[in-house]
Amino acid sequence: MKKILIGILLLLSFSVLSACGQEKDNADAGEKKEINIGATSGPYADMVKKAIKPILEDKGYKVEVTEFTDYVQPNNALAEGSIDANLFQHKIYMESFAAQNNLELSELISVPTAPMGIYSNKFDSLEAITDGATIAIPNDPTNAARAFLILEEAGLIEIDSAADPLTVSDKDVTKNIKNLKFEPIEAAQLPRAVDSVDLSAVPGNFALAAKMNLLDALQLENMLDQYRNRVVVNTKDLDTPFAKDIKAAVESAEFEKVIDEEFEGFGKPEWMK
Repeated sequence: MKKILIGILLLLSFSVLSACGQEKDNADAGEKKEINIGATSGPYADMVKKAIKPILEDKGYKVEVTEFTDYVQPNNALAEGSIDANLFQHKIYMESFAAQNNLELSELISVPTAPMGIYSNKFDSLEAITDGATIAIPNDPTNAARAFLILEEAGLIEIDSAADPLTVSDKDVTKNIKNLKFEPIEAAQLPRAVDSVDLSAVPGNFALAAKMNLLDALQLENMLDQYRNRVVVNTKDLDTPFAKDIKAAVESAEFEKVIDEEFEGFGKPEWMK
C-alpha cells in the first residue's frame, strides 16, 4: 500500500512539473509581454516613445526603447536577440544588409518618414534659382537617385523615362533646364553644404539632426514607399502576437494623431493615405 501511495505521489509530481513546463513553453511561444524596440536616436526613437510605446503599454506590454547612433548595430542587435524589433531603415537598406550579413529580417509595416528636401540659403523659391547654380547631392547611389527625382519633380531637370527610379543617376538626365552643376558629397555633410553651395539635397534624418525645419525646403520629396522607414523584426517572429500588436499600434488612429501633432512634414506611406 505504501509503495502504491508513493507511486501515485510521483505521478502527480510529474504531472504538475509537466503542466508547468507546458505553461512556460506557451508563454515563451505566444505571451511575450516584455519587448525591446531599437531605433536610431532622434525622430525615430521619439516616434517609438511617443507614438508606439504608449499604445503597446495600454495592451499590457512593458516596452523598453534602445537608442543607436549608427545604422549597423540595430540589425545586429535584432539578429542577436537583444532587441525584438527596430525602426530606422528603409526596405532597400534592410534587404541589402540582410543579404550581406546572412540575416533573416522582415518588415512589419512602413511608417511616416522624414523626406529628403532641396534647401538653400541663397534662393527663397524654385523660380529664383539662377542658371548654372551648384547643388550638393548625396554621393551614395541610393540617395543620389532620390535627389535627381526631387529635381525632376521640381521641374529643374528631365529624366529618361526608361530609367529605373531606384537607380537614377546624372547619366539619366536628358534635360538640365537650369544647367545645374551637381556636387556629390557625403550625405552627413549635406546640411552644412547649405552654407557653401547654392542648393543642397538633404535627407530628412540629417536635416532633423541638424535642427533644420523640413517645411523650409524649397521642394520636399514625394517619397517612393521603398524609401520609407519600417518596423523590422526577425523573420521567425513575423507571426508572433507581439509583432502583430506592434503592427496594429502603427495602424491605429492614436498613432496617426501623434504623427500629425508632433512629426510635421513627415511623408505618410501609401497605406495611410
